[in-house]
Amino acid sequence: MAPTPAGNHRTRVHVVSDVHGNARDLARAGEGADALICLGDLVLFLDYANHSRGIFPDLFGVENADRIVALRTARRFEEARVLGTELWASLQGNRATVIEEAVRKQYAELFAAFPSPTYATYGNVDMPTLWREYAGPGTTVLDGERVEIGGRVFGFVGGGLRTPMRTPYEISDEEYAAKIEAVGEVDVLCTHIPPEVPELVYDTVARRFERGSGALLDAIRRTRPRYSLFGHVHQPLVKRMRIGATECVNVGHFASTGTPWVLEW
Repeated sequence: MAPTPAGNHRTRVHVVSDVHGNARDLARAGEGADALICLGDLVLFLDYANHSRGIFPDLFGVENADRIVALRTARRFEEARVLGTELWASLQGNRATVIEEAVRKQYAELFAAFPSPTYATYGNVDMPTLWREYAGPGTTVLDGERVEIGGRVFGFVGGGLRTPMRTPYEISDEEYAAKIEAVGEVDVLCTHIPPEVPELVYDTVARRFERGSGALLDAIRRTRPRYSLFGHVHQPLVKRMRIGATECVNVGHFASTGTPWVLEW
């Protein structure tokens, strides 16, 4: 990491989201920056581009991963849920325990790769209850909270909204809106999910609209941060657009690009 900002030093922040198991590139993501920001989704449960990678194929094999991806892509969520239930029933051991053990293994590697300082919030596939156990002294976990970096105030809101996918950290619209409200006025608003704008929430490969937040969109219009930074949508129709005074940026699918988005001032 670059030295702590002082005097006339320009501040450079690198931002990543949707890491999904890419510990190798994460270890280099902070090079040349004063801080790294992570917008969540560290866990790799199932790689939709390579069905052999992730917790699901490790447990149930690539053929079953192919089947469940095909069902979800076709939006046949109930059939995918039934298949998942059958597969879990065939597995020895408690489902929650098996998942937690696999997630712990990934978190141990990923949190060790974070440079110092890192400011991080949760994605919808993350397990927040484990984060503080693995976060080292150089990693600050924030959710509905603010921090100052290089003279600018950054607000962080983690998690996703409820969907048929039922990922681990999906919360109600009301709970999410309360966290947005708690952050208040900031220079940079950092979230995992985008504001509820069709061009920002549509995934061109999955061919579906992901869930964005109306409360986040309202906050952007009301508080006018310089930037709204987010991830979640892996292949968005539009990566960047302005909403009033705010530059809204999807910082990219770090699992596939291995390259952080750069903010400098």
